[in-house]
Amino acid sequence: MKKLFTIDDFMVAFIAALGYGFGETIATLSGWPGFMCVVASFALGIAFEEIIYRIVFSKAVQKSTRNRVLTFAAILLFFLLAQFISIRWMGVSMIDYLTEEFMYVVGLPILGLLVNLLIRKYRIQKIRERYGDGSDGYVFDLKEEDIAETNKRNHPIQGEYDKSLAVKTRTGIYVGEKNKKVISYLGIPYAMPPVGKLRWKAPEALPSSDAVYEATNFGASAIQVEHSGAILKNHRQSEDCLYLNVYVGSEKSEEKKPVAVLFHHGDFTYGGSADPLLYGENFVSGLPDIIIVTFNYRLGIFGFIDFSEVPGGEAYPDALNLGLLDQIAALKWIKENISAFGGDPERITVIGYESGATSICMLAACEKAKGLFTRAFAFNGNPETVYDTSEGARRLVRNLLKETKTAAMDELLRLSTDSLKNAAQKLWKDMCAPTYDGTLFPANLYQAFREGKAAGIDFIIGIPGNESNVFRAFIGNQKFEKLMAEATADVQNGLEAYFAAAVREYIAAQSASSSELEAKSRLIDQWIAISLYRIALKLSEGGNNVHLMCWDQTALIEKLGSGTVDMMATQLGNSEALQIYGSVIDDELSEVLQAFFHKFIYGEALKLYPNEIKGIDALNWKPFPEALIISDGSILCEKIEDRLTEIDGLLNLVKK
Repeated sequence: MKKLFTIDDFMVAFIAALGYGFGETIATLSGWPGFMCVVASFALGIAFEEIIYRIVFSKAVQKSTRNRVLTFAAILLFFLLAQFISIRWMGVSMIDYLTEEFMYVVGLPILGLLVNLLIRKYRIQKIRERYGDGSDGYVFDLKEEDIAETNKRNHPIQGEYDKSLAVKTRTGIYVGEKNKKVISYLGIPYAMPPVGKLRWKAPEALPSSDAVYEATNFGASAIQVEHSGAILKNHRQSEDCLYLNVYVGSEKSEEKKPVAVLFHHGDFTYGGSADPLLYGENFVSGLPDIIIVTFNYRLGIFGFIDFSEVPGGEAYPDALNLGLLDQIAALKWIKENISAFGGDPERITVIGYESGATSICMLAACEKAKGLFTRAFAFNGNPETVYDTSEGARRLVRNLLKETKTAAMDELLRLSTDSLKNAAQKLWKDMCAPTYDGTLFPANLYQAFREGKAAGIDFIIGIPGNESNVFRAFIGNQKFEKLMAEATADVQNGLEAYFAAAVREYIAAQSASSSELEAKSRLIDQWIAISLYRIALKLSEGGNNVHLMCWDQTALIEKLGSGTVDMMATQLGNSEALQIYGSVIDDELSEVLQAFFHKFIYGEALKLYPNEIKGIDALNWKPFPEALIISDGSILCEKIEDRLTEIDGLLNLVKK
């Protein structure tokens, strides 16, 4: 994708050659010793190269084709003039120096490419040794000392502390840890612990405090279902899980920085901010003018359940969408306190993946979340996973009561965390997502977007190309097969007869050349893509500024897929994390994505001029219905409809 060398590099070489040539020639003619001639050659050559590099690759030159052409013409004329002077008065041709400089321009990048290819090949080899064909899904080879390090806890600080690493918020003073160019503040509580009498209650604000605390270790992850491919089964879990993490560049700045808040993935049943995929150090190290915040929220039976049919359940009216109320509480804490970290509370962008992206879509239409963010990037936030009635949450309660042999709220409240966790593990198929209750959230999200309920928020909507295999790698083959059967049935039951028949014909045709499971997986991938396209369409109809992105990269290991995990790691620059998950990051693609998201967070046009990233051509990411399409070895900006589905007529459903 990135060019090894460009015409711009060759133009720089013209002037650099003059510097090296004149430096050596003038020193030689002046009778300097040999080593001084070499020093003079390098000194003048490097100086000329640095000056012309800054000119050629400057924004003023690169953004204008006219300026670029004029600059190149001036360089050629200047070289010809210098060649004339050097031959006439010094008897030396600069062509020889230019040839050497061209060899350098061509040779060094090729050498660097070969080294990088060898490193990449080695990493791929190690991943394939660990994963094989990927049939067992995500397999984490974690060291005990790394697990122990991740599970350390923060403690109150008595006495002296490093005030250069301390930040005073309304709820306490937190002392972080500096690692090279980034200061991390980990495990900061943003709401009262939802334990004891607060179990299944809406989050409550923390009291004001001047107490001093460590902020060097992650807070506990939420109680969650422990699938075979979920890395956080190795991290401590607790009902006391409402913590966030702030990553800030270590250099002080007078100007307040925009803030990016990351919502974790996990199907509303697992996941958390301690997942290495979500670490913010690498992103902030490369883009120190942005602050990253990650956080946890309640999951599964602790975050999405309906007690309305349980005796005593009337005292817990918010239980249906507690996880999303936690997210609102986190955003309110950030808005209130982020200025203490150097952040701008008026420039908050939310970035979500999978269930986190679904949450963002819901919050965008929620009155309680109004004004808490102005930009949103939602990758694979499928609204079809959200319940349109609370029947699913009530069914979960009925099964929970049977599993725990309880009959009323007071009995449920007396159960230990471990008892509830064990019950949740057995009831994993009944785990509930949020519900469009018509109160906290509109009953019809698509209609709400079309009516402008998310007005004032700029969006990037991201579509994955092969998410079903990513999901299989998380939950395991046996669970995946059951869920695909149910998901396919749900899709068919929700369609009109004509489209349902088309879906059945598609599955039958695909099953002739592959397995029925693969056919159903492919169908679900298409259904997700159509649902996400529909979100972009309705937001656009409602007046929002919307950009669309399609991630269509081929997976390194096919059975692990390439979707949310790969995109997330690439966007945040988390190379080591992606290797744990069985893939290798594309550094050039990561650079391009980060450049685009930097512009998005700053509210700039999503355009890259030539060589804004050295070696990358101009890119103009136009608003919906065009899309940024990321496929193997290329980034295209064009319409996407023909990539969404193989089933005739199915795309027409999104326009209803």
